[in-house]
Amino acid sequence: MPLTLTANIPDGDGFYEELLGAHEGLSKEESDGFNARLILILANHIGDRDTLSEAFKVAACLAKPDA
Repeated sequence: MPLTLTANIPDGDGFYEELLGAHEGLSKEESDGFNARLILILANHIGDRDTLSEAFKVAACLAKPDA
C-alpha cells in the first residue's frame, strides 16, 4: 500500500498546534528526544516494515529537494 502523502489529518492546524505545544518549554535535546519517542511509538503502531522503509525513502528525498 503506498504512503498517503496528501493532507489526511482532520483539523490539521489543530494537530500542528498540539505538536508545537508538546514542545513548549523543552530544550533542543528534550525536543529531539520527544520527536524520537513519538516516531518510535507511531512506527510501532504502523508495524509494517515495508511501509516504514518506504517512509524512510520519502523522508530522505524530501530532506534533499534538489537531489
